[in-house]
Amino acid sequence: MSYLPRLKKKYREEVVPALMEQFQYGSIMEVPRLTKICINQGVGDATQDKKLVENALEEVSIITGQRAVPTRAKKSVSNFKLREGMTIGVRVTLRDIQMFEFLDRLITVALPRVRDFRGVNDKSFDGRGNYSMGITEQIIFPEIDIDKVSRITGMDITFVTTAKTDAEALALLKMMGMPFKNQRN
Repeated sequence: MSYLPRLKKKYREEVVPALMEQFQYGSIMEVPRLTKICINQGVGDATQDKKLVENALEEVSIITGQRAVPTRAKKSVSNFKLREGMTIGVRVTLRDIQMFEFLDRLITVALPRVRDFRGVNDKSFDGRGNYSMGITEQIIFPEIDIDKVSRITGMDITFVTTAKTDAEALALLKMMGMPFKNQRN
């Protein structure tokens, strides 16, 4: 048998039956699932120093286990000394095995390393079943060597689900192990 990530197995064996019971779905296909995780890191000072984007590309690629791509400015903004087409950030989209592996590392290793961590905010849903969170320091990931970090940067992580409502998405992420602050229901 091919490799099956721990969280994917947990989703199939525990989460799906629990969500079917909780929301009274008629079919297994109605059960919400995680489709992708998008990680985005804006590098605002990249207009002055091109090396920052290269460092960010390398760090995000190491954290996610997948090659990150640079994002470019769509418009020129003179106040920010920004020209159209300049590289101003990095992003990566994780699906399937890489997605489950990253989520597992995020929940079990990285988030507990955040200083004064009390859980992630449970109000960051977009109304359509997607959840976004921000991380202020990339050094919470054990893959990053603190001695090689030139500057501490944050990143945005978006969890895209097939859930129709925020309540379904919250239940899905909670059952997958996401540590939310205010434990509702």
